[in-house]
Amino acid sequence: MNKEQYLKNLKTPEGKIDVVIDTDTYNEVDDQYAVSYLLRSKEKLNTVALYAAPFFNEKSSSPADGMEKSYNEILKVLDLLNETSLKTSVFKGSKEYLKDEKTPVISDAANDLAERAKKYSPEHPLYVVAIGAITNVASALLIDPSIAENLVIVWLGGHAHHWCDTAGFNVRQDVAAARVVMSSPAPFVQLPGMGVVSAFTVSGPELEYWLRGKNKLCDYLIDRTIEEAEVYAKGLPWTRIIWDVTAVAWLVNENNAFMYSTIMPVRLPGYDLQYEKEIDKMMCYVHHINRDTLMGDLFKKLSLHDT
Repeated sequence: MNKEQYLKNLKTPEGKIDVVIDTDTYNEVDDQYAVSYLLRSKEKLNTVALYAAPFFNEKSSSPADGMEKSYNEILKVLDLLNETSLKTSVFKGSKEYLKDEKTPVISDAANDLAERAKKYSPEHPLYVVAIGAITNVASALLIDPSIAENLVIVWLGGHAHHWCDTAGFNVRQDVAAARVVMSSPAPFVQLPGMGVVSAFTVSGPELEYWLRGKNKLCDYLIDRTIEEAEVYAKGLPWTRIIWDVTAVAWLVNENNAFMYSTIMPVRLPGYDLQYEKEIDKMMCYVHHINRDTLMGDLFKKLSLHDT
């Protein structure tokens, strides 16, 4: 791939495109919003596969357990969306994180991406939306490095470059995987968490006013969001960051309606969870979210389809 083609692939794509999503769906409620937004953006996005990513926190007993729970949650969301035909395109991902930057973790998801990407080209790439630890995507690149030029990888991971660290959940789970993907030849888009995407928040009254009663999916998302928010709000007013929607939104961001970005050198996350110096690779770096405009499009797509 030449430099001109590479930079072209770092822009919001024109026309309808094929997309896979890699998601730790059970971890937080924002993944369910993102998967739903993706599948309700069929005018632009054709979802060809969904991968369950590992995660480990208070909601799982291990990365493997997190992946299994995410796999089941993807299937649940597909039921709520009446997208049951896609169930055969849902793949279980890694049960552990990368041990180093050279050894893939073999899984159905990694194998599917490594094989599927061969059908694409630099001129017509497969877009990968990654909204969890990026282990599956890194493993696919390690299984077959030649697929890199056939992909555009859009990842919500790390924090803004001006932030005090890069210890976001998706980075600190698997730093090795982040480094593999970000340093690979694949065109790369970064949506940083704190300092950028952290602006994309929603409140309970908004959800109740705009989405309650529209369909089963909306009611499920509202109930999950309120349940999670009240755990930490403890009776105080709250807003909830639904980060992962923004990674999907980059693909439909025509005329900078939903966000602004710039082309700049990649900075890898170090194992000390600080950014290292720039490397000799350019990326698309999102630096601002137009919160209200994007929220309006999200609400419209979630509520106007009978599920």
